[in-house]
Amino acid sequence: MLSNINFYNFMHRQILVLIALFISTATSYILIGIAYSSYIIEPLWYLFVLMLSYWGYKLYREYSDYILTLQEKEIWLKKLRYFIFSYFSSWTIMFVVYVMRDNIELHYLAIFTQLGVSVVATTILVSEKKLAIFILASSMLPVTIYLLFIGKLYAYVIAILTIVLAWVLLYGARNTYAYLQRNKFEAYHDYLTKLGNRRYFVELLKDAIKKQRNSGEFMFLLLIDLDHFKTINDTLGHDIGDKLLREVAYRMKTLAKLNHSNISRLGGDEFCLLSDTYEDKVSCLKRAQSFAQELLDSVKQTYIIDAQHLYISASIGVSIIDNPKITATTLIKEADIAMYEAKSKGRDGVILFSNELSIRVERKLEIERLLRFAIQKGEITLNYQPQVNLKDEIIGCEALVRWNNEQLKNVGPDEFIPIAEQSGIIIELGKYILEESFKTLSEWDKKGINLEQFSINISMRQMFCNTFVDDAKELCNRYLSPTLSSKLIFEMTETSAAEDVSKLIEIMNKIKSCGVRFSMDDFGTGYSSLSYLRQIPIYELKIDKSFISELDNPNKEINMVKIILNIAKNLGLKVVAEGVETKTQQDFLIDEKCDILQGFYFSKPLSKDKFEEFFLKSKISSS
Repeated sequence: MLSNINFYNFMHRQILVLIALFISTATSYILIGIAYSSYIIEPLWYLFVLMLSYWGYKLYREYSDYILTLQEKEIWLKKLRYFIFSYFSSWTIMFVVYVMRDNIELHYLAIFTQLGVSVVATTILVSEKKLAIFILASSMLPVTIYLLFIGKLYAYVIAILTIVLAWVLLYGARNTYAYLQRNKFEAYHDYLTKLGNRRYFVELLKDAIKKQRNSGEFMFLLLIDLDHFKTINDTLGHDIGDKLLREVAYRMKTLAKLNHSNISRLGGDEFCLLSDTYEDKVSCLKRAQSFAQELLDSVKQTYIIDAQHLYISASIGVSIIDNPKITATTLIKEADIAMYEAKSKGRDGVILFSNELSIRVERKLEIERLLRFAIQKGEITLNYQPQVNLKDEIIGCEALVRWNNEQLKNVGPDEFIPIAEQSGIIIELGKYILEESFKTLSEWDKKGINLEQFSINISMRQMFCNTFVDDAKELCNRYLSPTLSSKLIFEMTETSAAEDVSKLIEIMNKIKSCGVRFSMDDFGTGYSSLSYLRQIPIYELKIDKSFISELDNPNKEINMVKIILNIAKNLGLKVVAEGVETKTQQDFLIDEKCDILQGFYFSKPLSKDKFEEFFLKSKISSS
């Protein structure tokens, strides 16, 4: 059935060609009948051809007027085969009639007509090998038998030539058929895994949507993407990667076959599976989740390739076919959205597509698209939140990025920074933030706004970029004196800092040569050990605001803040408490000798001009 995906349309187009050819040719037999005073047989036979032609036209309209599933197309194709065989066989009737007559001219006409029918059959039906052979045999055999019955030498020679012609037509048809089959396979299958390709799968999916429209049954779609497959290609080579893909494909194909499903390779390390039908959506959904887990478990089994033990996982997105108006492209997109959500949640998992997920992903894609132009459009700005000491004096600030887009309005850094990191935009954005911050620090120094420290958030992806050290040094040399550079503090989060400790330490030491110091942001929310804290060259710890917010209530979080303060004191580190919002929190932190306080209790993040006003006003009031 699946091998006929492209053949249905081809055969549908041939129906009208055959009808036009046969009716026009059959009309000449009426004239021949008149010429030889035969007024009954030819008209009756012509009427029979017209009836067959009407049958063929009905088959043509049936295919044109109805949206058929693959199964329905296969039933239609069987009926078409019966029609074609009957249509071609109708000429044999006139052959028998004419060779029974005494007029030798009619014999010649009958013979050449049969030969013509054979040629037409092997030409038009080249993609239907069995039917072509059957019609060829049924057309040439009567001619051969007729010639043998003549009993003359010339007749035997012509009979042999007829057989040779039949063999030549058959040989040509077989070669053309093999060529077409090979091309068809290559057009619809993946060369590496021999699974169906994207084109093949889309055809299956279109058929599944039609089937769902007619039956109301449900199916599910799984989009499977291998995790970190590029790493295997890059480290072990593409030969190993190709062998791994073939083995993964074999496992999934075996499992799919057991579950009456179809698996295809969409490209790269991405595969798609279409399930069998289910009567209700609940059972379909349940089976989709369990089957997806079976696929994950199968994919994660150890691979032994060229004496190497390899391990790989996959991320799977699930989409349910329950809407007859949906398109194949949309279904694949839905599963793709769910799959990328599985990727973003840590990989090696299964996510079911939902409208809520779609809205979230669409917004994420829109943010990523617009963020790429945010700097050149002047939409990125910096705000500065004051940092105060225990005497309530402003001794520093933290630069905080803001994005105001005409279409999206104000987008918070908690939303667009992770997207920038995932997409790589953070490299350009981070450099822009550094440059703007350095400019501001330099301008403030010239205006007499002297700060002890100036904190800037640094993404790990930005820090591990191979140009980061050179960029930071170049910007320091361009905008800052050594004294101002020593006031810089680069903040990095506790969780991300543990990605590659040895490389991180190497980068930090290179940056420290400019006088820059480092702070560990959101401390207490990650998994740092004391030995880890002693390894990395940091200057301060920043207590996460989630702990500070609990200081208003007498619970264990107060002890947690005390523990962090004690750790910092023992390690010789400064401590910044962020998210201070109440007098109670301030008093507690002052009593515990926390070095620096930051939060809405003192000031919200301010624009550059507003910060200057705030700082100068604070100086005046304190004096």
